[in-house]
Amino acid sequence: MSHLHPDPEVTDLRAELVRRAHALKPLLQKNAAQTEKDRRVVEENIQALSEAGLFRTLQPRRYGGYEAGVRTHLDVTAAIAEYCPSSSWVVNLIGVCTWFASLLPGRAQDEIFGANPLARVAGVFTPSSQTHRRAVDGGLVVSGKWYYASGCLHADWGLIGLTEQNEKGEVTDQFLAYVPMSELRIEDTWHTVGMRGSGSNCLVADEIFVPDHRMYSIQRAIGGDYASEFKEEPLYRSAFVPVAALILVGPQLGMGTAALKYVIDMAGKRNIAYTVYGKQSESVAFQMQIAEAAMKIDTAHLHAYRAAEDIERFAAAGNYPDFVARARVRADTGHAITQIVEALNILVTAHGAGSFAESSPMQRFWRDSNTGARHAVASPLIAAEVYGKALLGVDTFVTPLV
Repeated sequence: MSHLHPDPEVTDLRAELVRRAHALKPLLQKNAAQTEKDRRVVEENIQALSEAGLFRTLQPRRYGGYEAGVRTHLDVTAAIAEYCPSSSWVVNLIGVCTWFASLLPGRAQDEIFGANPLARVAGVFTPSSQTHRRAVDGGLVVSGKWYYASGCLHADWGLIGLTEQNEKGEVTDQFLAYVPMSELRIEDTWHTVGMRGSGSNCLVADEIFVPDHRMYSIQRAIGGDYASEFKEEPLYRSAFVPVAALILVGPQLGMGTAALKYVIDMAGKRNIAYTVYGKQSESVAFQMQIAEAAMKIDTAHLHAYRAAEDIERFAAAGNYPDFVARARVRADTGHAITQIVEALNILVTAHGAGSFAESSPMQRFWRDSNTGARHAVASPLIAAEVYGKALLGVDTFVTPLV
């Protein structure tokens, strides 16, 4: 595999954005419990994250964004997740929805980011069975519900998935549509044990008009045919599903990193009950658990970074990756997330029953990681099946999202 040569401008920007994320540690840690209690990210966090520019990592430079790339976005969201996973998840999903919006025609991008360079986009690209649509002159009139829209409580625009059907009721295409949040309602449906603070509620539309220029075909996008006229921008030539999938790994990397650090830091202060060990760190069994967890977290980083490099390398060359290459990114995504979940299971066991005290950050990492890992696009078993079929040349349809 060829490797990208590090661009000092890219690495300097990445370091600066990651530094800004880590600088928010006191605030994010202070508000983490309140974020969970409120089932939404504390507004003080949102304001600070916005002022630090961390919602704009994947926004075009044309509108004052950083256009920083997938690897940078992974590192930024990982840094935030070390202190508040829900805040990271919101930044992450708003970030990728910003990238989705940057594939729209320029006219629509101007309506979103030109009118408000600080605009935030949140939504759901999976069409809902509760959606009704009818064609009218210049667009569609739409009603429906969309679950689960992470970050919608802090967004200016909503993204919703729509289907196109033939006279037999068969789906012939899917679309992403963009609607001002002022035209949508939010139904409070997000009552979960993990990622509680992400506020991933339901978007509701009642007979709203969506003009044609604020929609594009997912099927065409999956093949690299984007509506945007700005073909010279590599970030917005990146492969659609690989970006949409890999982006889910960022918060997981941060949770794994923070949990490992916490358990190591506490190891010299905690004993192992009913044993001779006055300190956990003295136990060979504990040492081996730490090593195993650390290697799994390292493995997750290596797979995520390889996938990010693949995405960026193809985009920089102006080539769209073939099916096998795209399938591998989905497999990398599922495998990386699985490694973090397994590492956390080891770490909560090694740390002990105290992991599950409400005052412990370990139980939050464990709950939030396991909840985020169940995102459908991250499914490791589906990803492995898709990749295995691709490697074997087995032409059996599993999912369009490759």
